[in-house]
Amino acid sequence: MTAAAEAPDLERATLDKAASENFPVAPFFLPRAWRDDLMAVYGFARLVDDIGDGDLAPGGADARLLGVSPAVAEDRLALLDAFEDDLRRVFGGTPRHPLLRRLQPTVRRRGLTPEPFLGLIAANRQDQLVARYETYDDLLAYCELSANPVGRLVLAVTGTATPGRTRLSDAICTALQIVEHLQDVAEDLGRDRIYLPAEDMKRFHVQEADLAAKTAGASVRALVAYEAQRARDLLNEGAPLVGSVHGRLKLLLAGFVAGGRAAIRAIAAAEYDVLPGPPRPGKVQLLREAGVILRGER
Repeated sequence: MTAAAEAPDLERATLDKAASENFPVAPFFLPRAWRDDLMAVYGFARLVDDIGDGDLAPGGADARLLGVSPAVAEDRLALLDAFEDDLRRVFGGTPRHPLLRRLQPTVRRRGLTPEPFLGLIAANRQDQLVARYETYDDLLAYCELSANPVGRLVLAVTGTATPGRTRLSDAICTALQIVEHLQDVAEDLGRDRIYLPAEDMKRFHVQEADLAAKTAGASVRALVAYEAQRARDLLNEGAPLVGSVHGRLKLLLAGFVAGGRAAIRAIAAAEYDVLPGPPRPGKVQLLREAGVILRGER
């Protein structure tokens, strides 16, 4: 089967991953035009992460669609370069990959700029070159590329971007990224990546070998609890974003914050032992958190 023939299945397989995210991507209560555009943005973000993580569908169809030869299809940096070239066609040409062709009408309709998309690609390039972060500030700088562009794109798609909302959105998105890192400590270590700041690991007397254990010891649990509190504080800092908008967008943004808070509660319920696998919240907990946020209780 040719890559072109496989394209619809590749596109659907990527978009279907939205159901497993910590936050609602394009829930049913949003206007259809918003749902379509948010899913187009999600498709881009999910695919670039899959390229960076080496999680593309087997067979190399994505690489062929991007015009990358089989000889370099396993070279993630080469794939990211090809993906960036195809992204630039979204803003002036005809992109090759179906997910970027899906994105092009959204870009034109919403007046989106290349910068947030380029930030997400840059984050995945960084993942190929940087496997450890010395300080929390270093990690925040990474989140500026890997997470914050997503929130900025949501605000742009919904026509609600202001400098104040962008600042609050950045806090929420950075928090969600930190929470995901906490859930995926074991998985990331399998890729030889550690997103727990080295200075914090030293503070809590955690060695890299401790992260490879089947279950977390007291030091690892204390470290995870510390980073979870940082994420919780960032979510609280960004939560006023929800009250700054109205209608169905308010529900969506409440879902983002609730997703982060529910995930932190799931980590706490696991007694901060994230090594056996990612603790994930159930839908009831997510809805409960969203209700609390919408009532303005905290």
